Amino acid sequence: MVDSSCCALLGVAGFSGSGKTTLLRALIPLLRRRGLRLGVIKHTHHDVEQDTPGKDSYELRHAGAMQTVLAGPRRSIVTLENDSPHEPDLWASLALLNTQALDLVLVEGFRDQPLPKLEVHRPAHGRPLLCLHDTHMLAVATDDASLAAPVPLLDLNRPEDIADAIAHWRETGRLTTGAG
Repeated sequence: MVDSSCCALLGVAGFSGSGKTTLLRALIPLLRRRGLRLGVIKHTHHDVEQDTPGKDSYELRHAGAMQTVLAGPRRSIVTLENDSPHEPDLWASLALLNTQALDLVLVEGFRDQPLPKLEVHRPAHGRPLLCLHDTHMLAVATDDASLAAPVPLLDLNRPEDIADAIAHWRETGRLTTGAG
């Protein structure tokens, strides 16, 4: 967890295709029902475009603005342009959020960063366990209950239980599974 003046930070890490986004889509409404105010940072290796060509905001940005805020009544969008392509920085991305208004920021990707993480692992994909080499992994969400891992296992097909474990971790700093 980060310091108490900020919100908690929890990574969701795993190899491509493991189900990170699918799990987050299930967890977000469950955690919201528990009263948590959530933020999400998602790492991507691709260029992103959330604006529409021909719209004023798109045209202003493409005229050369390095930072643009499209402010609307229901949502605002911040776009930052980089002088040259470079790997995103988790901490710079976190600084874009108003963490004082959040209880928890879920971070998808950034798997090499030193923050508490939940690993999403499907043995059928033939990829190694990240928790074997990452001491920041709190648990593994998996579809194989017989998996041998140095951290607790969570049933990937029971997002309610994973949400309970996350809520408990946020409150106590300890992740517990149904058994413990």
